[in-house]
Amino acid sequence: MTSLEKALQLNLNPSVYGVFAEIGAGQEVANWFFRASASAGTVAKTISAYDMTMSDAIYGKARRYVSRERVKSMLNHEWDILTERLGPKRGEDTCFFAYCNTVRARGYRDSAECHGWMGLRLQTRPGGPPGDIILHVRLLDDENVDQMEALGTVGLNFIHAAIHHRDNLEGFVTHLLDNVGNERVEIDMLKFIGEPFQFIDNRICALQLVTNGLTQTAMFLPDGEVVQPSEILYKKPVLLLRGSFNPVTKLHLDMLKQARELPGTGGESAIEICEISMNNLLRGEEIDYIDFIDRADTLQALGKTVIVSSCAEFYRIVEVLRRYTNAPVGVILSIGLLNELFKEKWSQHLDGGILESFGRLFKEGVRLLVSPWKNRQTGELVTATNFLPPRKFSSFYDFLRSNGHVLDLPCSDEALLEFTPRDIQHMKEAGDPRWESFVPDVEKAALNR
Repeated sequence: MTSLEKALQLNLNPSVYGVFAEIGAGQEVANWFFRASASAGTVAKTISAYDMTMSDAIYGKARRYVSRERVKSMLNHEWDILTERLGPKRGEDTCFFAYCNTVRARGYRDSAECHGWMGLRLQTRPGGPPGDIILHVRLLDDENVDQMEALGTVGLNFIHAAIHHRDNLEGFVTHLLDNVGNERVEIDMLKFIGEPFQFIDNRICALQLVTNGLTQTAMFLPDGEVVQPSEILYKKPVLLLRGSFNPVTKLHLDMLKQARELPGTGGESAIEICEISMNNLLRGEEIDYIDFIDRADTLQALGKTVIVSSCAEFYRIVEVLRRYTNAPVGVILSIGLLNELFKEKWSQHLDGGILESFGRLFKEGVRLLVSPWKNRQTGELVTATNFLPPRKFSSFYDFLRSNGHVLDLPCSDEALLEFTPRDIQHMKEAGDPRWESFVPDVEKAALNR
């Protein structure tokens, strides 16, 4: 369906009526409804308060004008006016909505990141309680006019999906980038709030964004709150642990603890992130949503922030983190994953091959914090210090070590190295009681359910 067809379909729906408030990139969303016929069937009001003084007079003062808080204050104000003035007249047969956005688009001689927040407050039945849908967009076009066009299309898709696809989360997500594409816009946060959406798990929303290619990463906090990464990571040191977390083990927790205690990693002020990669959630060709929720529940119960990502390469996940913080970033990994970094399959698409992948990984002062591995046959402990990379990279690895890019991560108890998470999962499946001694109590309870 074209954008004009979507706008016309909404305009011809007599039960849908609302207001548009847009700040920062023109009134491009409302413009679609005016370009289609019968706009009076949908548009009650449009407003664009560009000047900060004018905006503050309407919506109140803001600490940041392009923020989730700002779009919420816009929704509150516009919804109250809409329902107060039109509720008595047509509230019995109309589903009201208020669409708001606050956007930083490309300015004159401007090279900063362009992004924005969109919010939609709507009723799912006439006279019913409203719910909110909030999303965050990154505008990837270079020119202002192209960003405005993309923003208008996404906003139209957003409203159309909320009316026609809200009962099918995957359908809702896949239609958000209709007629625009993920090479022009990234949507890295989506959240449903309120009674009409009480059965939607926003963590699944995060997973859907990544699954459908709308973003490379999506984040949620220990309390399950879905967030846009800049809200949490701005100028904060980060400790990132990559893994399948199937199950979460005592070794995982020890790795994070030891990393916090290393000098220069940010200590207690560091944001600990456990990253679940998409390829660890696949069961055949399908995503195992129950498995994902089980892993997320366990990590959250342990107080960890979770990222789900499609970034197979290490440098790609680091590039995402570096959008939001210039503080130290420590990537925690095992000897096995360190060995993977030297395999050419992860850099075949780069002109500079493995050297380019390492250059991208370390260009912002990132450090690899390497947990040891114990050879069960020989008892040998392999560390970052005695690790042997492929011979042709031995001098390069010595360079990384001598310049502090790769550090040893101690292990508080070598017994934790005896089995891998996969071994522990197999023990559990085989009824071997030893598995319980390798996982925290929270994971033990989860696996016993």
